[in-house]
Amino acid sequence: MYISTGQLSKKLKVSVRTIRYYDQVGLVEPSLIEEGGKRLYSSDDCLKLEKVILLKSLSLSLEEIKKIIEEQSTETILLAHKAQLIEQSETLSQSISHTNSVLNILKLEGSIKWEDLLTLIVTKESSSHWSDFFTENEEAILQERLPKLEEDTIMTKKWINLIKRIELCIEEGVSPHSIQASLITDDMDLLSEETFDGNADLIEKFWKVRRSQSSSESLDLYPVKPEVIDFIEQAYDYFH
Repeated sequence: MYISTGQLSKKLKVSVRTIRYYDQVGLVEPSLIEEGGKRLYSSDDCLKLEKVILLKSLSLSLEEIKKIIEEQSTETILLAHKAQLIEQSETLSQSISHTNSVLNILKLEGSIKWEDLLTLIVTKESSSHWSDFFTENEEAILQERLPKLEEDTIMTKKWINLIKRIELCIEEGVSPHSIQASLITDDMDLLSEETFDGNADLIEKFWKVRRSQSSSESLDLYPVKPEVIDFIEQAYDYFH
C-alpha cells in the first residue's frame, strides 16, 4: 500500500516542503514514482521518515541522521532519544525546583527581589560544608528531613506558615510573652519533633546554627529575619 506526499504529510504532521527536501537530498525517497511524476511512499518509507523526525528532535544534522539510519539499529536510535528525554526531564525538574523556591520566598517575603529570580538560572554554591557543624550521621538526617524551599511539601508549608505567624505577631506588636507566642512555641516544638524525629540533641544543635545569620548563609539555609529569631528566643525563655 502506498500513500502520496500529501497523505504522508498529514499522517506524520510534517510539511510537504520538508518531505520534498528530504527526497532531494536522498534522505527519504519514495519507493514508487508514477509516469506523471506523482511520488508514492511505502510503509517502510513512512517508518524511515519517522526515524528522521525523531533524530531531528535530537538536534542532529541531516548528514548525521543519514549515517545513523544507514548504520545503526532502531534500538540504538531509541536509546539516543531516551537519553535526550532524560536530560530534558532533569532540566525541567530543576526548573520546577527553582520555581518552587521563588514561590515559597514570595509567600515568606510578600515580594521577590532580582537576586531571588536569578536563582532560576544561577545555582548558588555553598561557601561551607555541613560537616563543619554536624557529624556525618546528623548531616544525613538533616539533608533528608529538613524542609526545602524548592519542594512543595506539607512540611515546607508548615514551617512557612509558622514563620508568617511570628512575623504577623511582630507587625501587630504582639508580645513574645503573650498567649499567641505561647501557642507558637508549642507548635514549634511539635513541628521540630516531627522534623527531627524526636532527636532533642540535634534540635538544639541545629537551632544554635540557625540563630547565626552567617552560619545559615554558609549552609544555603533560608535567612530567617533577626527579629523572628529574637521573638522565638524571648518566647522560649519566658515559657520554658
